[in-house]
Amino acid sequence: QGIANGTLVWAQGGLQRESSSLAPASTASAAPAYTPSAASSIPAYVPQESPQGPPSGPPDREPSEEPHGPSSWGPSSGSPSGWSGEGSGVDSEFPDGELSCDNFPSEYGAVSVDWIGLGGWTGVQKPGSSSGGYGDILTVTSGGGCTEGAFCSYACPPGYQKAQWPETQGVTGQSVGGVLCEGGKLRLTNHALSNKLCIPGASQVDIRVRNDMGDHVAVCRTDYPGTEGETVPLSAQPGSENPLTCPDAEAYYMWQGSHTSAQYYVNPAGVSVEDGCQWGSPENPWGNYAPLNLGVGYSNGAAWLSIFQNAPTTDVKLDFSVEIKGDGVSGTCRYSNGQYCGGANYDDCSSTTGCTVSISEGTATFVFSS
Repeated sequence: QGIANGTLVWAQGGLQRESSSLAPASTASAAPAYTPSAASSIPAYVPQESPQGPPSGPPDREPSEEPHGPSSWGPSSGSPSGWSGEGSGVDSEFPDGELSCDNFPSEYGAVSVDWIGLGGWTGVQKPGSSSGGYGDILTVTSGGGCTEGAFCSYACPPGYQKAQWPETQGVTGQSVGGVLCEGGKLRLTNHALSNKLCIPGASQVDIRVRNDMGDHVAVCRTDYPGTEGETVPLSAQPGSENPLTCPDAEAYYMWQGSHTSAQYYVNPAGVSVEDGCQWGSPENPWGNYAPLNLGVGYSNGAAWLSIFQNAPTTDVKLDFSVEIKGDGVSGTCRYSNGQYCGGANYDDCSSTTGCTVSISEGTATFVFSS
């Protein structure tokens, strides 16, 4: 859900397209109402099938529309420290049309996510027809790679985001992202935005995530535009602080003429990025079944930051606290013990409805604590 009335709107769970009508912002937040003009409204995640439809699922299934209650689940099988998340050459221009499609471009900022099974890519899409927009888009599953005619999407280091996607998008509203494999070579798809693979988020603010706990936390951004899986990882190690990319709505991807924002899935403590940052299942509360989402985006002179339940995909509650802190933050927002709270003394709470704050300049931090 998200901020209502055509403003910054965060997705519900599953494959989280930014929705134009759902709203987790509640009376629990003391942040001022955000009511930009229609020209600058931000529907952050709109379902592929229709703007009012349910979130899409991975290629071979649809997530349940019914909440899943607490279930018996064991620890994550992957190593929380097995992925470095480092990308070299992030500020280097990409040699358009020179690298082979079977060469993952890690030396130009792209971060390999090998556990997806796509040769390091976060997603691979092969459109069919292109009359009035791409149709018959094939989403390549694990075991594939970046092959001829495919758009190949990638992760960027914390603080950066993908800069490449084609002007032509899905004919029925699907998003398409990444570089294009054409003639056996990787080619840029968005020269107008950048000749690089990765670009920073909004420069007006500094949004961060800090982990004050003793356990690792996997934070996973949606690969959007693209396959829209939660495959863009941030590894929040114990005691660490990392930038959390905040897209500037005026200078980033637009969906059918509307601005978009970023959504992050927050997995339970100890779940590895290898398990948390990919499609999951109802049996375990991670991946697209992670309990909690963060919404992040900059528009109309402020960053709008939200914490909310990953509903209706799951009603499992996160096992630690999340609070937005910062000297310039307008409003209060905290999740703790299954409650989303705002208000001057955190006394306006809900177990289902999230909260939102804003900041015009300076630093705001999502703080994880026991």
